[in-house]
Amino acid sequence: MRATDGKTMTEKAKATTVRGLDEQICFAVYSAAHAFNRAYRPFLAELGLTYPQYLVMLVLWELDGQSVKAIGERLMLDSGTLTPLLKRLEASGLILRKRGREDERQVLVELTAAGRNLRDKAGRTPNPVPCAVGDSGVPPGRLLDDVRLLREALLRKASAGE
Repeated sequence: MRATDGKTMTEKAKATTVRGLDEQICFAVYSAAHAFNRAYRPFLAELGLTYPQYLVMLVLWELDGQSVKAIGERLMLDSGTLTPLLKRLEASGLILRKRGREDERQVLVELTAAGRNLRDKAGRTPNPVPCAVGDSGVPPGRLLDDVRLLREALLRKASAGE
């Protein structure tokens, strides 16, 4: 049976069928994120950090004394997600949270000596992820560039839909 546009019903059904799970880019990225977390687990256990805590520490190791807002923007996390992470890092003695001198509404985050020392430990602890990425056959720089391009395209699309 032909529809008014000249396509058979089977052709139309095939055209509107959702692709299988293994054909979905979103699943490939989602499952790769889980694989990253699994690969990082032994490395992070040595540091006593969770993956989100490690990301916060990376941001602070790049530039100490940032506001909670700046850290959240850098990691694309809202304050409801970030605040508990910061509280746990502070309870672990790795960071201090202080009110801003000029604006008390602003909360600044600074590394403690233990937090700064953890960076050295992280540099000495074998990290399996760069080796795994290198073993993928894709140059790590190209892979990073491609993932960044994908992220930016998705963020532009999400912003356009708001």
